Amino acid sequence: MAHRFEEVLSRGMCIGCGSCAVRTGGRVFVELSPLGIWQANAGRAEPADLRAASQVCPFSDDAANEDALAAARWPGLPEAGGVGRWRDAWAGRVCDDAAATASSSGGLTTYLLRELLSAGDVDAVIHVGRAANGHFEYQISSSTEELLERRKSDYTSVTFADVLTSVREDPRRFAIVGVPCFIRAARLLADADPAIDDKLAYYIGLVCGHLKTQFFAESLAWQAGIEPEDLGTFDFRVKVPGRPSSQYAFRATRRSSGEAVERPMSTTLDGGWGFGAFQPEACNFCDDIFAETADVVFADAWLPEYTADWRGTNIVVSRSARASELLLSGAARDEITLEPLGLDKVAASQAGNFRHRRDGLRVRLADDHDAGLSIPRKRVEPGRDHVTPQRVRLIRQRRSMSANSLEWFAEAKATGDLSRYTGPMAAAIAAYRRLESPLLRRVLVGVRRRLQVALASARHAFRKHD
Repeated sequence: MAHRFEEVLSRGMCIGCGSCAVRTGGRVFVELSPLGIWQANAGRAEPADLRAASQVCPFSDDAANEDALAAARWPGLPEAGGVGRWRDAWAGRVCDDAAATASSSGGLTTYLLRELLSAGDVDAVIHVGRAANGHFEYQISSSTEELLERRKSDYTSVTFADVLTSVREDPRRFAIVGVPCFIRAARLLADADPAIDDKLAYYIGLVCGHLKTQFFAESLAWQAGIEPEDLGTFDFRVKVPGRPSSQYAFRATRRSSGEAVERPMSTTLDGGWGFGAFQPEACNFCDDIFAETADVVFADAWLPEYTADWRGTNIVVSRSARASELLLSGAARDEITLEPLGLDKVAASQAGNFRHRRDGLRVRLADDHDAGLSIPRKRVEPGRDHVTPQRVRLIRQRRSMSANSLEWFAEAKATGDLSRYTGPMAAAIAAYRRLESPLLRRVLVGVRRRLQVALASARHAFRKHD
């Protein structure tokens, strides 16, 4: 049985990109759910709308997959398993330390976008940035100043429904930036809608471990003493001089006073990406790591030889001759550094991501198939014989944690009691660690997690009675 748009919705597998809303003129629309994630609503759609939506949904079997989309665009480029088609692969960063410090990683994503703007290849950039109310949303930057104001990674649920609807009648040409499923959705939409295709000139991908709902920022801030209703601005990636680039901090501000609070991400209960806290269900069914339908994709260089530099380093995989030309020209002017990188190193930088999106995906597909649930066609087959029974339990525990974290945090918000989330989440993480780690490491990690929970609860209690 085909896994179509209707099955995507019924399984809670919508990522909220909004391609369906743009394609159907809003008859399918997206709305923010109580769990902090944008989701499609087909309540006023006709059957023809459902079929049109299904063809542009990145989790529907009716939509062309990454292999087909990439083959149509770069038929002459070689292909590397898991990385996709490629022309060039580098590690690098901007040479301006101030620009690097103000970026999430090595600053090369913003650098390329600035070059595309200044060269006239595009008139504006569609990307995620902070809105006036402090929330994150897709916006259009038409100048370098706007681009710089909205740089850095934002780990939250967004939709491009409104902004892509608006550009259909816009005479300008755009670069669009997004995580793999959003870039694929934009490609599918452009293939189905000539007006969109005419406007989107470059597709810039960002490697993604998984998306987060809007609860993620609220949880981190609450653990630092700022309750959700008082959360103003939030910065997910604050670099710490002298520390490895992977050991970054976050910064939150109080809406009521403007006070800023900064904490190392490692001191939080749920900041570790491997726990899957606040991960949408859709991310359990994604097998695209390196944005295989993007013209160029940027990632953090999570390799020991690069993480030692606190300023951050990018990995770049280019499939576009023009993108490669602009980057190489910047390197020749000593504005950026570029070091050729083997595809084995590129893949190794996302080893955990591969385990989740390939090994783990096979197990999740098999589990859902055995439960009689609709599953999408993916580029891996359902199965469990490729991993140990312990690994199967670990994969299932992580999936359970992702789903339960949303419910636990919603209850915490409803009751004003952070421990309604931190208590069960700490227990779930402890169970995960028992499956993942040797005994001594489990003991040490368990002690640290208990201290984190106690500190978070103490901060919350202090704020409540201050």
